[in-house]
Amino acid sequence: MKKSFEEQMEDLEKIVQELEKGDLNLDDSVAKFEEGIKISKECNKILEEAEKKITILVEKDEEIKEEKFDLE
Repeated sequence: MKKSFEEQMEDLEKIVQELEKGDLNLDDSVAKFEEGIKISKECNKILEEAEKKITILVEKDEEIKEEKFDLE
């Protein structure tokens, strides 16, 4: 079963904490870093997909126009 965005962010936070402690040897640190990069890419993919889904329908001149939702 695929993990949710929130679950993956929690996993990423744990990896960051482990790396920041500095208790891991070089091989384990590299493995954790690689795992973190993989999770980061997956989270980025989820965010990009969500951004594509978030749209506003604007009625303009009797036509429906789809625009990207912008939080700024």
